Amino acid sequence: MTTEYREIRLQLTEEPLALMARLARSGPYDQYTVYENGPEWSYAGGALATFRLTADAEDLSAVEEWLADVPVTGWRVYGWAAFELGAALAGVRGSGTDPGEALLHLVVPAVEVRARGERLLLRATDPGQLDALVGLVGAEVPGESGPPEPVGRVGVALDDTGGYRDAVTSALHDLRGPGPLTKVILSRRVAVPVPLDLTATYVVGRRANTPARSFLLNLGGISAAGFSPETVAEVTGDRRVVSRPLAGTRARTGSPDEDARLRADLLSDPKEVHEHAISVKLALEDLALVCDDICTTAYMNVEERGTVQHLASTVVGRLRADRTPWQAFAALFPAVTATGIPKTPAYDVIRTLEGRPRGLYAGAVLTYDVSGELDAALVLRSVFRQGDRCWLQAGAGIVRQSQPAREHEETCEKLRSVADHLVPAPDG
Repeated sequence: MTTEYREIRLQLTEEPLALMARLARSGPYDQYTVYENGPEWSYAGGALATFRLTADAEDLSAVEEWLADVPVTGWRVYGWAAFELGAALAGVRGSGTDPGEALLHLVVPAVEVRARGERLLLRATDPGQLDALVGLVGAEVPGESGPPEPVGRVGVALDDTGGYRDAVTSALHDLRGPGPLTKVILSRRVAVPVPLDLTATYVVGRRANTPARSFLLNLGGISAAGFSPETVAEVTGDRRVVSRPLAGTRARTGSPDEDARLRADLLSDPKEVHEHAISVKLALEDLALVCDDICTTAYMNVEERGTVQHLASTVVGRLRADRTPWQAFAALFPAVTATGIPKTPAYDVIRTLEGRPRGLYAGAVLTYDVSGELDAALVLRSVFRQGDRCWLQAGAGIVRQSQPAREHEETCEKLRSVADHLVPAPDG
């Protein structure tokens, strides 16, 4: 038996960011996702149906089987994919994750609020929940300036205390050897010393950043706030598949002259240009597994993302008739800019040198709806909370020309996109 969402349309009377943060903080649902996709902001709370895929997965066919039986019409699912899902789909075992641990967690929400332009769409299957949602959305008369800026910030030391330069040196040994590896992305964790107010951190960080996507979630045992610089996969309703790899990095300093100098240096640096070019090549090869009419529609532009600027390209294809959006996602995931080239040998190097599973870091936060539209944001420039631990994580692309000190500096440049905006919890 299936049911339908009941819907109400309202006028948006406050900043979308402020509304989404208020719903996350004040809503009745412990499990929720806030997702910003270009012009649309969405809040999804509760769960009518939940799907978990564990480490023994070989493909994503089980997702499509589950979706075929979703007990509600007009659905959109929200969720996340752990980085280690890519290794599982590639048949690489020994990722360090527990056999029963979820690598993909999806929900069909009980309620949704979608904001686009000046309009709001509220959805729920239960009339009482919809009435409560209407009351919650209209509970406060927002001020013109939005919620007040939190006063405190958490200081985080970004020094290399975990042997990151040594790990880069070890990776260079592999890259300069006879094996197939030509690039690997190595990351490092930075512990946050006190509990955080993730909702306030999301608001402050979003106002300071220029992401391709942003998200705030408490779902499937992990909480995170992030300002994604790129998408892993976008599939439109007319079966167009898009991926937007970023590779090659310089800082943004706030000085127009210095930023212009760094931009010119980025565009002319042989190491950065090589790193970007081979990443785009692999993204095209990944698309070729499921698409026809593959091309690059933008190549080696510079995109500003918070405290850094990146070389950016866009690759597109037309999904073949015998392929599904989830097969497109599987072909592109994890992003080439977060794994290595080729991907399969990169998994072993990452696991060995980083020493722990990445989990959500370098995975994806995603939406997928009944029309076949899929949108998956790469989880970088994020802060994570699990249990009583909070941490940041950032990486850099290592190629044969890399220098350990410069790669560490690059991780610091990326970490500052989030580290400068951490708001302590009220009792922290």
